[in-house]
Amino acid sequence: MANNQSVRRHLDAFTRGRIIGKLEEGRSMTSVAAEFGIAHSIVSRLWRQFQITGTAIRGFSSGRPRGSTPADDRYIVLQARKNRWQTAGEIARLTTQATARSISRFTVARRLHGGGLFARRPVRCVPLTPAHRRRRSLWCREHRNWRDNEWRRVLFTDESRFSLSSDSHRILIWSERGSRNHPSNIIEIDRYERRGVLVWGGIMLGSRTDLHIFDAGSVNGTRYCNEILLPYVRLFRGAMGPQFLFMDDNAPCHRTVAAEQL
Repeated sequence: MANNQSVRRHLDAFTRGRIIGKLEEGRSMTSVAAEFGIAHSIVSRLWRQFQITGTAIRGFSSGRPRGSTPADDRYIVLQARKNRWQTAGEIARLTTQATARSISRFTVARRLHGGGLFARRPVRCVPLTPAHRRRRSLWCREHRNWRDNEWRRVLFTDESRFSLSSDSHRILIWSERGSRNHPSNIIEIDRYERRGVLVWGGIMLGSRTDLHIFDAGSVNGTRYCNEILLPYVRLFRGAMGPQFLFMDDNAPCHRTVAAEQL
């Protein structure tokens, strides 16, 4: 359908006249459509237009005037790039104040889309300090030549907290296509102020642990030892032997004296 409409929009006046002439000769719409390589509906609309108006020439209209000037469009895109968290309504108010002309939020959204900016959910991640990044990079460089048999001895573990409260995630930012993981499009967050549940799990090449859900209450070093290290990690260590490596992070319960000694 879209291709047919495209052809109809690009039929020149001479071709339209030829189509009408062949129809006046008594040719069928189907044969005329096949001869010009267009849809039957296009020929039908041209013939109906000719019968009503007496002409098959397209009429042109200036259309609705634009709600913003090119300078306004550049200002709108600039505002969104300066603060990606602004809504279209907020940018519309700023633009209206700056130009003394009423600009709607729908106009702002269209101009931002034209400038390659679209409303998207930001990426959420745990914040890392420069020291964290340096240590992770160093660890990766030290182990980049490891083989599969060496990685099979490593157990990677982590915890994730899942919110039990409603979270619509309606926070949107203006971002370009393909820039999802750009720093300007990321929210660093590691706190859950609402009610949630903490889930622990571990993976290694060819195997994994069961998921462990912590009941209500905080997780301290003693609880981490009793619920994670003894029933899960110790079993993997016994199966893999003395070369087994256990990888966790720097969460406070992981770095307690009891956990380190165990």
